[in-house]
Amino acid sequence: MKPFDLELVRRRLPGRDISFFESITSTMDEAAAASRAGCPSGTAVLAEEQTAGQGRHGHSWHSESGAGLYVSVVLRLPLPADSLPVITLALGLATAESISRLTSLEPDLRWPNDVMLGERKTAGILVQLVDSAAIAGIGINVNHTAFPREIASDATSLRIVSGRTQSREDLLVELLPAIDSFGRMLVEGGRQPVIDQFARHSSYARGRRVRVTQPDGFVEGVTAGLDPAGFLIVRRDDGTDSLILAGGVRPL
Repeated sequence: MKPFDLELVRRRLPGRDISFFESITSTMDEAAAASRAGCPSGTAVLAEEQTAGQGRHGHSWHSESGAGLYVSVVLRLPLPADSLPVITLALGLATAESISRLTSLEPDLRWPNDVMLGERKTAGILVQLVDSAAIAGIGINVNHTAFPREIASDATSLRIVSGRTQSREDLLVELLPAIDSFGRMLVEGGRQPVIDQFARHSSYARGRRVRVTQPDGFVEGVTAGLDPAGFLIVRRDDGTDSLILAGGVRPL
């Protein structure tokens, strides 16, 4: 795999604070530490490899060295603390848009934090609050050619789907300004424009029969849109609606 050309990115994104590590436990941890130290909004922490990459609900993120884009961004947005679900949706939109611009592929968005190509996941998003900042972790499978057996049936990469090697540098140059743009949309326009745009770009937001893993079992039904806070509504077969605050959404 070709080493990441950080200087190329810095030349194309002048003024952007980007830290780079050959290997790190998690970019989320380093970005959180930078946030506590007072770094500016938009600061990015990038790694060639994560030894303990974080996913939602305590899951790990497969972070093969040199193959993916593993980045966490510090966001200081003047938003109430309960905006976290919509921040996640905005980051999904930014990631999907960046992938589309780079590859001409058309990613799907699986609520709340998965970017899909076909029925397989190519990117995941994790957002955590640290004091008044949101730490946005984004992992994108870029040039992976294969995956560990336990995730091989669920994961894909830009290279596998497009049939060619993709530039991680070009992707990051697309991604960071897109995050800025969708952050401004959320701050200036409120939640609804982001929710509406997510719903337009997600085949999972409405009319999709799904099973959602919950702590006490499963919820099955047809998705019926997002509520004003950005949570998913699933209409059960008996006609009642369940509001999904978290959980793994899978098609049936």
